[in-house]
Amino acid sequence: MMGRLIKYLFYLIVLAAVGVVIYAYVGPWFGADFSPPQSEIRIPVTLDAD
Repeated sequence: MMGRLIKYLFYLIVLAAVGVVIYAYVGPWFGADFSPPQSEIRIPVTLDAD
């Protein structure tokens, strides 16, 4: 009983991983944008060197 549960859990994890990989490749065709926002950020830095 316990071995069968572990086997099904393993199959579920493998299937979920394959699903995530497929979604990463097919997602942009359906409007999912995974790219980070492109904007320049300038923050002044004060260096305290003695």
